[in-house]
Amino acid sequence: MKNHILKFFGRFTLKLSVIFILIFVSCSKEKDSNETTENLANIDSDDIVISLEGALQISDFVWKGLNQYYYWQEQVSDLNDRKALNASEYAKYINNNPEPEEFFESLKHENDRFSYITADYVALQNQLQGIVASNGVEFGLSLMSDGQSVFGYVRYIHKNSDASDKNIERGDIFTAVDGQDLNVNNYQDLLYGDNLTYTLHMADISENTITSNGETVELTKVENFEKNSIQINKVLNISDKKIGYLMYTQFVNTFNNDLNDIFGNFKSEGISDLVLDLRYNAGGSLTACVYLASLITGQFTGEIFSQQIWNSKLMDYWNNNNPESLKDLFVDQMADGTILNSLNLNKIYILTTGRSASASELLINGLASHIDIIQIGDTTYGKNVGSITVYDYIDNDGTKNPDHTYAMQPIVLKIANSAGFADYDSGLDATVELKEDISNMGVLGEISEPLLSSAINQITGSGKKDTKAVMPIENIIDNIREKHLQTIIIDNRKPFIK
Repeated sequence: MKNHILKFFGRFTLKLSVIFILIFVSCSKEKDSNETTENLANIDSDDIVISLEGALQISDFVWKGLNQYYYWQEQVSDLNDRKALNASEYAKYINNNPEPEEFFESLKHENDRFSYITADYVALQNQLQGIVASNGVEFGLSLMSDGQSVFGYVRYIHKNSDASDKNIERGDIFTAVDGQDLNVNNYQDLLYGDNLTYTLHMADISENTITSNGETVELTKVENFEKNSIQINKVLNISDKKIGYLMYTQFVNTFNNDLNDIFGNFKSEGISDLVLDLRYNAGGSLTACVYLASLITGQFTGEIFSQQIWNSKLMDYWNNNNPESLKDLFVDQMADGTILNSLNLNKIYILTTGRSASASELLINGLASHIDIIQIGDTTYGKNVGSITVYDYIDNDGTKNPDHTYAMQPIVLKIANSAGFADYDSGLDATVELKEDISNMGVLGEISEPLLSSAINQITGSGKKDTKAVMPIENIIDNIREKHLQTIIIDNRKPFIK
């Protein structure tokens, strides 16, 4: 890596924390006296000296972070390393791009569907750890046949939330909020605005038509509500089979010990098969993903689960300094020494929908080169790339810039399995195709629920036909709030640029 690249960064720090890949990066503002002298020498006497402090420091931070880590850096001409060779020209360039959001968008590659910038990294950190303002209702949104009207459907309700003791449950439909019919222009403000309390106007389905039923449900979001990513776990005794069932909604490290305990119970119960429900899991921590893969298996300790593919200059760095760090290996214990209660399975049944993304897809793809995967449901989302959270540090001790709370989450890498396969940007197709039915959502964890019922049919070989969807959930609105959860978080990386 050339020196002129490195001189703009006192030090970058990465913390490996899923496919959301989340990496914490520092863009240091420190410059030694030699560098300052060198830069001033490049400014002609008739040049106007532009300070990159004040408001411009955010745009400066945006360019430097993307230049160093962006997966498509080499394919975006304005991110070329040469852009920063002349200090005065670089300062003029930043001065011409004072709006951080607009500048960030202008630097994105045309194939980039996921990178974003936020003005509030605290809210982002909490969201990625499952700590948000929530009323407990997890819902999806779809378009009506007119292409403008929107309706919502309840996926599940969090325990101990405001909604948990209200008259609302999985499968319920709503078409309006606070008296306003939902449409493509207002749903973001009505459902994801700053208002903590709102009222849903409910609807029924009759003869495949959604109509208002006059009922309402008032809901209030609780600040800093911690969502439990382990929604359901149980053992089903069916015929001569003991089937473990786990509904897991986000890869979060705070639940790793709970997950290990559940697998300990599965192990003591002697389950013969495992159904892993990832239908609404948008991603999370790579560490949690590796632990879960290792809990499912156990016979591949030390072998490659996944491999990271960065932009070429970072690949050169890793390969020259620490090539083993590009490999994520199966493990038999957690970082604190806790032994994993691995099941040593050679086959697993995984339930998916179009909401299964990022780390969920990584788990499926990573396991697929080692054991048999029976995927039941719908094609997954198709996020085969990882994003990172980039903070603006002002020193090498991890002190965040006190002048702003901006952070970036750019795409920085792909993750392949041990066979090198990483090309699933159109999603991972189901082995058994079965869409969720808006008119028959079923009760999660019950053997009559359509997707779980299909998995049981596969396990027992009963020969029963799956219940096909009468009103399959389609025309799903790709909500930007959900996209922010489609992540891989990478923790505990040592600094690799000094």
